[in-house]
Amino acid sequence: MPPLNKLAPHPTSPARTLTPLRIALTAFFALDGFVFAGWVVRIPAIKEQTGASAGTLGLALLGVSAGAVITMTLTGRLCRRFGSHPVTVVCAVLLSLSVALPPLTHSVLALGLVLLVFGAAYGGINVAFNSAAVDLVAALRRPVMPQFHAAFSLGGMLGAGLGGLIAGHLSPTAHLLGLTVIGLLVTALAGRTLLRHEPPAATAGAAAGERAPRVLDTRTRGLVAVFGLIALCTAYGEGALAEWGALHLEQDLHAHPGVAAAGYACFALAMATGRMSGAALLERFGQVRTVVTGGATAASGMLLGALAPSTWTALLGFAVTGLGLANLFPVAVERAGMLAGPGGVATASTFGYGGMLVGPPSIGFMADRYSLPVALTSVAALAAVASAIGWATRHVKVEHPSHTDHSTHRTSKGTRAPRRQDAASPQR
Repeated sequence: MPPLNKLAPHPTSPARTLTPLRIALTAFFALDGFVFAGWVVRIPAIKEQTGASAGTLGLALLGVSAGAVITMTLTGRLCRRFGSHPVTVVCAVLLSLSVALPPLTHSVLALGLVLLVFGAAYGGINVAFNSAAVDLVAALRRPVMPQFHAAFSLGGMLGAGLGGLIAGHLSPTAHLLGLTVIGLLVTALAGRTLLRHEPPAATAGAAAGERAPRVLDTRTRGLVAVFGLIALCTAYGEGALAEWGALHLEQDLHAHPGVAAAGYACFALAMATGRMSGAALLERFGQVRTVVTGGATAASGMLLGALAPSTWTALLGFAVTGLGLANLFPVAVERAGMLAGPGGVATASTFGYGGMLVGPPSIGFMADRYSLPVALTSVAALAAVASAIGWATRHVKVEHPSHTDHSTHRTSKGTRAPRRQDAASPQR
């Protein structure tokens, strides 16, 4: 008899039949990071084209944020009504088309409007494919969510690197139009797989006759918000290091501009590496220990990165921070989705995106009042908060609804009992 804590593939969805879904979802995660990073590296050229000042450009860029936050709230409902797979495909098409629009604008107002559309597609696809990934993780009975987010990180690194190489040879119009073509091709190939397959959890629920949406009580809503806070703390650090890491290295530690630019690359590469090994960590140590240890590691790394007296020590701190934060966001989104379905994913994603938006301006305000190194220690403080939340929620049991009727195990006395995924226990 296999050990009781041994997770096996969902009995109604053999692992081999889920492999195409896993590959397709991985492609969409990577595409999202690739397209977004490709847009980001062309922001300076778009600024010059539209004649925007730093202030007016900042207002236009709020279009991305506003569109994303509004759509994230609505996408959870769309996923419940139409399914996460079709919504993912539609949002991928919109994302691919809208990324080509900014170079066609010649005023700040027009830029803000098209970025509102781009942000809506970006926010929508994030909720949709995370919802689909939560269902797939539940069916696989393996904690592979970090690997999907690793694909996003690697796609972003590829998009930024490629964009930097061709920025001097292609106009923004040609570059972003190329992203549109690539995005549509990937969507056509991977989207066929998604549209041919029902989400495994939805199939299991239909087989059990569970067609009514889940009614969430106050406690569940509160827990989803708590997991959203973990996502917020993680994304705060990502946004802060993306915007202020290089400046800290160059301004406070007098690093060469090229070395300073490598600061965020060290952080991003470490985060991608941590996410690629996330499934193994979660299987060995479980969600609680991974979150608690990751948050504590990130806090230590960021204190080193912010307060170190030398450039290379600070770079080491940035890398340690990336390793620590790597799996916090995926675990938070997965736990919220297990509790509340697409609505939980939407809530956690909105919290996380909010943290990424709040991070850079908060660091700026604190840097003006105190100093940039002191301001960056707020990243360490929030990482410690995420670690504390992980410990405080260690007894919360998180189980996908599809497991209730379809995933059972035999106890040592031979009686049947529902298999439960305990967030406090290692997932093996």
